Amino acid sequence: MFVFAKKADLAQHLAQIGTSKKTIGLVPTMGALHQGHLSLLQKSCSENQITVISIFVNPTQFNNSEDLEKYPRHVERDIEKVRTVSNDIIVFAPTVDDIYEGNTTAAAFEYDGLEFQMEGAHRPGHFDGVGTIVKKLFEIVQPTNAYFGEKDFQQLQIVKKLVEKYDIPVNVIGCPIHREANGLAMSSRNERLSSEAREEASLIYKTLLEAKQKFSTQSAKDVIDYVTQTFSKNPAFQLEYFEIADEATLLSATSKSSTKKYRGFIAVYINNIRLIDNIALN
Repeated sequence: MFVFAKKADLAQHLAQIGTSKKTIGLVPTMGALHQGHLSLLQKSCSENQITVISIFVNPTQFNNSEDLEKYPRHVERDIEKVRTVSNDIIVFAPTVDDIYEGNTTAAAFEYDGLEFQMEGAHRPGHFDGVGTIVKKLFEIVQPTNAYFGEKDFQQLQIVKKLVEKYDIPVNVIGCPIHREANGLAMSSRNERLSSEAREEASLIYKTLLEAKQKFSTQSAKDVIDYVTQTFSKNPAFQLEYFEIADEATLLSATSKSSTKKYRGFIAVYINNIRLIDNIALN
């Protein structure tokens, strides 16, 4: 297994193995790998001749310094998990200085309004940071395909828009959410949950499933009211938002159309740890 900490070394290695005639899959991660990440790697390995995983906690997409500081970092453990998928996967685990070259700031991006909804509204500048690191990784690795989990569905749509607007020759592939046995969406932040909080957090997915069922017969407003009331009755949680949005535009749904696909998006705090999830509603 090849592990690189410098982008120049990775680029040199990719040039040496003649990637111009091979397909490359890229799985961008911030580490603290779980089965969801490993499923992305498995898909990439099955669809590409070369697979690269990046492990990099990107500072420019955090608008909360405490969240950045506490974000779990286990690079050696992550590398061992990658090895369980394949010894042929290339690991890119750079430093902040290597990526940003002493200028740790985000570029400004426009995503046709996708950036102003939900996560964008609650985390100013977040998607500029996402666009900055994703574009840098695409330029370094020059992948054929890039794999992103649907847990961060808004981010997936943002990356697809980035590729479209900035004419980047990468095929962006969304992959299903992996869940723990109790339904909690797998996330690196789950590591910070106590066993009790982890079990309590199963309420998030249970509520989303109920919202999906109600959406078939009730209005969007009624479903939103149901979710809001559910969490207001549970003092362990602080609901930041629940929104029903058009999958394509991410605009909040005020009425339902049979020609559109809708998704429920949620962000909730438990023990000051922020968790997000989403579900297709129709």
